This record gives sequence, structure tokens and C-alpha cells, in this order.
Amino acid sequence: MPNLGGGAKCAACEKTVYHAEEVQCNGRSFHKTCFICMGCRKGLDSTTVAAHESEIYCKSCYGKKYGPKGYGYGQGAGALSSDPPRYAGLQPQESKPRPASSNSSETKSSQKFGCSDHCPRCSKAVYAAEKVMGAGKPWHKTCFRCALCAKSLDSTTVTDKEGELYCKVCYAKHFGPKGFGLGNAAMLE
Repeated sequence: MPNLGGGAKCAACEKTVYHAEEVQCNGRSFHKTCFICMGCRKGLDSTTVAAHESEIYCKSCYGKKYGPKGYGYGQGAGALSSDPPRYAGLQPQESKPRPASSNSSETKSSQKFGCSDHCPRCSKAVYAAEKVMGAGKPWHKTCFRCALCAKSLDSTTVTDKEGELYCKVCYAKHFGPKGFGLGNAAMLE
């Protein structure tokens, strides 16, 4: 069909886009009203748009759909609901490395993908996409938890002692100062 109006076709609604209402992104034209996120339907502009092939998103929706996954990557408080249940009776462990695995396929895959780090909690290989640093060691995101209450940690809530990770609450209870006036029920005689 001939383009009688002289304008380009909108990539979203395929109607003619005239110069006064045109927004361009990745060489395609949009109406200002059609230039919206495919995820949340919010209006976009040049500072908030993130394009993926023929789709346009706000930076937040783009990150959720195509960005790195896991704790600490913009998933926000919603990610906390996927935390596994807390482990009853979990005690702090000594950070003893497990003996080297006799499973040669794990060793070969670790060498193949350039991984030499091992998680102190589970002793499995830690790859760059899942690595979180704490207490000077690499951890899996799923293993980056308090040794006492198993709460997920991040850079603002982690405290370490002797190579083990603790949330600030557990650290204060077990290693903080004790006595009258310091939150403990100590009685003076």
C-alpha cells in the first residue's frame, strides 16, 4: 500500500507517524503515545528507554527480563519472598575446606570455564555470574546467608568474624558487648 501521508509507519501501531509526533529508537519511528514500555506500559523517553531487538522497555523492566538474575541485581524486596525457609538449629561452622572431589568431570568443567574459586559454605565451584564476595572469599548468592539464622545477606547487612558470615543482629547477640545497659538482662548484685 502506498505511503500517501509521507510519514514513516509506527513500529507499535503501524499507522503513519508525522514528523511532529515522531520519536525514533533504533532506526524505527513511533508515535509519542505509542512509545511505551512493553512490560509496564509506562511512557518512555530517550533517557528511560532500553531496546531489545524489536521490543522497547523501561530500564527497570528490561533489567528484570534480560539483566543478570539473583540476589543483589535489582530484584528488590520481591526477591526476598523466594528465600528458602530458615534452617532450625543451624550452627556456625568452621570454614574447613572439603577434600578435593574425586569427580573428575567437575574438575574438568571448572577448568574449562575458568573457575578456580570455591564457596566456603558448600565447597562447590563459584562462577562469575553467581559470585558474591564476603569476608574476603567468593560465595554463591544462595550461600551468602547468616551462619546462625540463615537470613539472606547483602553488602549492607553482612558482618564477618573469622571467615564466617553473620547478619548484624546475630553478630550483635553473639559477639557484641554484654552487660547492664547493653540490651542484655544482666543483673547487678
